[in-house]
Amino acid sequence: MSPIDQVFESSKHLHKYVGIAVAIFLVIVLLTGATFVIPPGHRGVLVTMGKVSPVFAPEGLGFKMPFITSVIPISVRQQTKTAQAECYSSDLQQINVELKILYRIPESAIVRIFQEYSGDPFDSLIAPRVSEALKEVTALQSAEQIVKKREEIKSKSLAAAKTKVGELLMIEDLVIQDVSLSKELETAIEAKMVQEQEAAKAKFIQQKAEVEANTAIIRAKGEAEAIRVRGRALQDSPGLVQLQIVEKWNGISPLVVGGSGSGANILLPIGDIRGK
Repeated sequence: MSPIDQVFESSKHLHKYVGIAVAIFLVIVLLTGATFVIPPGHRGVLVTMGKVSPVFAPEGLGFKMPFITSVIPISVRQQTKTAQAECYSSDLQQINVELKILYRIPESAIVRIFQEYSGDPFDSLIAPRVSEALKEVTALQSAEQIVKKREEIKSKSLAAAKTKVGELLMIEDLVIQDVSLSKELETAIEAKMVQEQEAAKAKFIQQKAEVEANTAIIRAKGEAEAIRVRGRALQDSPGLVQLQIVEKWNGISPLVVGGSGSGANILLPIGDIRGK
């Protein structure tokens, strides 16, 4: 084989290898472009040349049209974001509320959420509805009651927000982190709460004194009744005193000796009498 033939043969083999390499590369590209992976806790929205598929893709490995279909993952996990709301109380006091909103996107609303809210409905749907619900609830309460009844305000606002959002999203919970009032209003509420605490303390002290006085009266009545009963018993039974003395005598007590006249009584130890 001449050198020219050898070069020509080598060129043919080289083109063959290059062709095989290009084919393998194209297959890899096609396979890569035709597959996708949805991470855990997400669902995929398939968009083919601007058209959204009505069926979402579950998590894991999936297949699509290469080059013309894109897959956008949407989280279905519970998410938490912070929001601010400027409200007014029934007594026309401005109140700023900072709260956390816990929500998630249900599978049934994945495609609609993507089409109508670009996949992130918080700023365009959730925050405005929650703020509206909170304003409606706080408008029925005074500023003082809003501060005192946070849990009640939260429960009513959560229920109202769920109604406004409907089944499109699941609002799991609201957490009121802070309620900001004007300095003057805070001072007035604190002063009123201190007065209420002092009044409650004074009432408690008064009730305690009344209970102690009633207890003393009952005790005095009981003692007086006991004395009256003992006095009547002595009148009815004159020998009762002597009987009690004999029952309580321990053999060491002195013996009283005396006449019935006006002479002095003599106390003699029992031991002296026994010795005689």
